[in-house]
Amino acid sequence: MKKIFFLVNILVVYLFLISSGITKQINYFDKGIKLFKNKEFDKSKILFERDIVFNPKNERSYLYLAKIFNKDKNDKEEEINLNNVLLLNPQNDEALYMLTLLKIKQSDYDQAKELIDKFILVCSSFCSKKKEIQDKLLKLTPEDAKNNN
Repeated sequence: MKKIFFLVNILVVYLFLISSGITKQINYFDKGIKLFKNKEFDKSKILFERDIVFNPKNERSYLYLAKIFNKDKNDKEEEINLNNVLLLNPQNDEALYMLTLLKIKQSDYDQAKELIDKFILVCSSFCSKKKEIQDKLLKLTPEDAKNNN
């Protein structure tokens, strides 16, 4: 009888520890958002990375990491995180918009044009930005391509 009581106590403690760990995992993203809004980018980056460890399919954490790397002017890491967002959700219009701007900044005309075409198909909340990216692409476009349009 003492063995059963002991095992039940261990089980209860174990379940309590697991449930409190799960609660902490869920809060990483929310805490990261609060820090991001307060412009504490280094601290929020750590929380978004922790969130990804426990929830690797959270596209929003990747998106916020991309925003942080954009502010840090780290194009390589920004692109990696944007590609992760689009891998998880190919119709994320904000990630398509940000990646398009990055490709325009890198003067990658073909990739930017392809991304704009995708963006136009899937845009929902960022449709107002369609004209902006088309104008930026037009500035990047070689003269002979402009004359053919």
